[in-house]
Amino acid sequence: MTTENKLGFIGLGVMGEPMCRNLARKSGRQILASDLDPTPLARLRAEGVQSATLEEILRACDTVFLSLPSGEIVERLCRQPQGLLALARSGQTIIDLSTSPVSTTRELARDFAALGVNFMDAPVARTRAAAEAGTLAVMVGGTPEDFARVQPLIATFASDIALCGPVGCGQVLKILNNMVLFETVVAISEAKAIGVRAGVDAGVLFETLSKGSADSFALRNHGMKAVLPESFPERTFSVRYARKDLLYALELAQEHGVPAKGAQLVGQWFDQAIEAGVGDQYHPVISELIAGKH
Repeated sequence: MTTENKLGFIGLGVMGEPMCRNLARKSGRQILASDLDPTPLARLRAEGVQSATLEEILRACDTVFLSLPSGEIVERLCRQPQGLLALARSGQTIIDLSTSPVSTTRELARDFAALGVNFMDAPVARTRAAAEAGTLAVMVGGTPEDFARVQPLIATFASDIALCGPVGCGQVLKILNNMVLFETVVAISEAKAIGVRAGVDAGVLFETLSKGSADSFALRNHGMKAVLPESFPERTFSVRYARKDLLYALELAQEHGVPAKGAQLVGQWFDQAIEAGVGDQYHPVISELIAGKH
């Protein structure tokens, strides 16, 4: 196959594996993939996904997706000896689906541009179930021309795709989206703790709130499906991952002179959850701390 027919995918974790699966099923392209864990690579073999090294991916693919746990890992992969900056060639496009600091994204984009490589940010929102269903929301930073070219590929695993502005703006939107979500989960958790102590059934409380101006995606999903049944499984969007994204938001706020006191409060709850030993559980577990259960 020519490089036009091959796509690279690096990082096959909780979100990366189902995204790669949808890309393989719907794009009609050969996928070369890499991950430190051989298990998802073995599962994806049924979709025709081929295991490859970084060097093989960068040599064979003109478009490469990254789906990694943090911006720090993205930067390390790019800057390490024989990393992406060392292996990339002019004309390639690298699309970072991870949530990374805005400053890191823009610095990497400048360094890749010096090599003739196009680096775009396209962080994803929603759940693993949405990744499996191909209904993620993706917030893209790049030029309109580049967006038009990669949008059909992203559409294999996303139903809502927005061009948010130049490189880095996708990360701004994703980071702020999560910040608003985390703050809303705190408000929902406080409402439950107060309401229950005041004699209101938690189910009645949330159902009634959903009929009024307090209704939100967070209430109907994180509230009713996690906080209400007190269900906080691991291998979901854990406190540790949420704290990482929140720190990116606080860094961005400080950079632009905004106090962001609500986000700071969320950070305190996340720190307490980690100290209480529940850092690997689904992040709405902070509701248990707010209710005084840890």
